[in-house]
Amino acid sequence: MAGRNGRTVRDLRRGNRTAVLQRLYFDGPMSRFELAPATGLSGGSISNVVAELVEDGLVEEAGTVESDGGRPRTLLRVAPTGGHMIGVDVGETRVRVELFDLALTELARTERPLAHHGYDVEVIVGHIRDGIAEVLADTDIAPEHLLGVGIGVPGIVARTPEQGAVVHGQTIGWDAVPLESLLRTTCELPDSVPYFIDNGARTLGQAELWFGAGRGSRNAVVVLFGSGIGACLVTEGVEYGRPLEWGHVTVRVRGRRCRCGALGCLEAYAGAGALVDRWREAGGHPPEDVDEETALAALLAAEDPAALAVLEETAEYVGAGLSDLVNLFQPERILIGGWAGLQLGPRLLPAVRRYADAYALRHPADRVSIDLGRLGPDAVTVGAASLPLADLFARGGRPAARGRDRESATG
Repeated sequence: MAGRNGRTVRDLRRGNRTAVLQRLYFDGPMSRFELAPATGLSGGSISNVVAELVEDGLVEEAGTVESDGGRPRTLLRVAPTGGHMIGVDVGETRVRVELFDLALTELARTERPLAHHGYDVEVIVGHIRDGIAEVLADTDIAPEHLLGVGIGVPGIVARTPEQGAVVHGQTIGWDAVPLESLLRTTCELPDSVPYFIDNGARTLGQAELWFGAGRGSRNAVVVLFGSGIGACLVTEGVEYGRPLEWGHVTVRVRGRRCRCGALGCLEAYAGAGALVDRWREAGGHPPEDVDEETALAALLAAEDPAALAVLEETAEYVGAGLSDLVNLFQPERILIGGWAGLQLGPRLLPAVRRYADAYALRHPADRVSIDLGRLGPDAVTVGAASLPLADLFARGGRPAARGRDRESATG
């Protein structure tokens, strides 16, 4: 039966379960007494919801705490064994696959390099398939017990009724790649296991928002630096955040050719490969026949004038690019992540802040902090694994609908 606002009793119960699960997940352990004011639910509703969640294996007792003059109160937490998720990072240099429990504790991982094959679709799908099989075999977890597989990819992710998640990755040569459909026909997972495929910067933003330096922010931008550059705008009321193709803002008219084909993109100056190329063009001597991570580390360690000039100019380009984000979105925080961002950050961050402040409008610039993300190189996989977790919360911990027609959370 629906009420005046259109919500049924089932909707209300699901909402109550969601409220308790999320509060315990992010702020637990907590007692039933603490949960009532924290969620706005009555003591009776808390007792009923907790009993259901304990019976479902999603919540468990976590010791006791003394109360003021009464009996000790039982603490509750989300049960780590209540579910498992897989997070996948389709990065520039490797495909990383990690298996997590419900507390997002890593249980197994595997990595497969991409040095020789790049973004060949069949190779990527094969790496994801084999990686999923490997982490499941390492832990003896049955595939049907997975809450889902979250995957962070470069490019724009759309969804079609026929093919599910489709990836448009202009800079990597992916033109409407039906990634979800390919995984469905390739991976040996039951149809009951959903795929959640999204932009890698968006999964990075999700991770930093929930577990890292963005926690507590109402309005933040998380930027990702690798071979490519992306960003995610995280605002109140927008689930997962909004991906931004920030790497393709123009920072120099008639400038360097970008991988996307345009001239003067930020990525053509501050992407990892572009940085090494610019060092070489300026007379530097990058190491030959090494991957981008090694080459970038060599640039940062070099003391020759060409390397120093490239790094200083890069700080200005990045600062100017960040000033656009400051002026457009007026965030409280800007967080820098991605493997290249984590390498560059300690060296360039003071200069980047100085240039961002110089190029941005004074009022929003005075109210934003620019820092490194806290989650390190695993942030994309953690964020990808959090997509099935967010789906679990949205369903109040109830099992997902079975079959291929289930809706996925894709960009």
